[in-house]
Amino acid sequence: MKAIIDFLEKYISQFGYLAIFILMFLESACIPIPSEVTMPFGGFLASIGNLNLVLVTLVGSIANLFGSYAAYYIGKFGGRSFIEKYGKYVFLRKEEIDKAERWFNHRGELTVFLTRLLPGIRTFISLPAGIAEMNLTKFSIYTILGVVPWCFLLAYFGYIFGENWQIILNYYHKFEYIFFTFVILTIIGFLVFLFIKRRKKSS
Repeated sequence: MKAIIDFLEKYISQFGYLAIFILMFLESACIPIPSEVTMPFGGFLASIGNLNLVLVTLVGSIANLFGSYAAYYIGKFGGRSFIEKYGKYVFLRKEEIDKAERWFNHRGELTVFLTRLLPGIRTFISLPAGIAEMNLTKFSIYTILGVVPWCFLLAYFGYIFGENWQIILNYYHKFEYIFFTFVILTIIGFLVFLFIKRRKKSS
């Protein structure tokens, strides 16, 4: 991990916003580049005046959106046929694919928004959204709503901690568990709300 951090620090220090854009684009296009390094270090550079915190957040967010488009279109134009052809070998039937597509058509906005805030999963949600051919406008809106707070918080923490920005990495995995629990509880609460709402309508 230290070698990766050293490389990213050198790369971002040398190329600034361009490096942040490329790294965050790749991260959102399902390439495992840690945004928990890219954005906080960008925030640190903003704290010493080399970059601007608002621009770091903006560049990271736009790059995440464009990277999401790349993954979305890969899923849209290649993912469905690939899964239909080879999914049977991992017991994934066409009926299940259709079910997932219906889920994205009705709950895609919530899924994209919440998973964009969830460490780990956030990187890969664009693929199933593309496979399900989720409405692109809705996908874009809820992707932006998810990536902006994520990019800002990471950059802001780097800005606040300054030279000690790497302290974020020590607490990152603990944050993952806390946030994962929060998201799961939010989803459960939302499903309970829908269930109660439907029961009221039926009665």
